[in-house]
Amino acid sequence: QVQLVESGGGLVQPGGSLRLSCAASGRTNRLYTMGWFRQAPGKEREFVATISWGGGTTVYCDSVKGRFTISRDNAKNTVYLQMNSLKPEDTAVYYCARGRSSSVMAGRLPDEYGYWGQGTQVTVSS
Repeated sequence: QVQLVESGGGLVQPGGSLRLSCAASGRTNRLYTMGWFRQAPGKEREFVATISWGGGTTVYCDSVKGRFTISRDNAKNTVYLQMNSLKPEDTAVYYCARGRSSSVMAGRLPDEYGYWGQGTQVTVSS
C-alpha cells in the first residue's frame, strides 16, 4: 500500500518562502514520477510540477516557473517543493501524487497519477 503524506504548509506573507515535503511509503517509489498539484477554493485541481524517477527531468506550469523548484531524495523516499517569491494567487491546498506507470513519465494531467496525499494548506496573505 502506497501512502503519501505532505507537510510544510502554512501562512506566509507575499514574497516569502515555504518548502513542502511529501513522504512516501513503499520501496518502489523511486521508480515513479512524482508530481505536485494544487487546488484553490472553487477551482479545479491544477498541475504545478513533476519530476522524473531519477530527478533528471522536471516540468513546471508557467505560473510557477522560476519561483518553485521540485526535487526528490530517493534514499529518503521524499519529494520536495521549494516555493519562493510566493504570491496571494499561490494560495491553495497542495497535493503530491505518484505516477501510475514506472515506464512512462507522468505529466500534467491528474489521471496520470495513481496515488495522492491528503494535501497541505498554503496561504499567502499579508
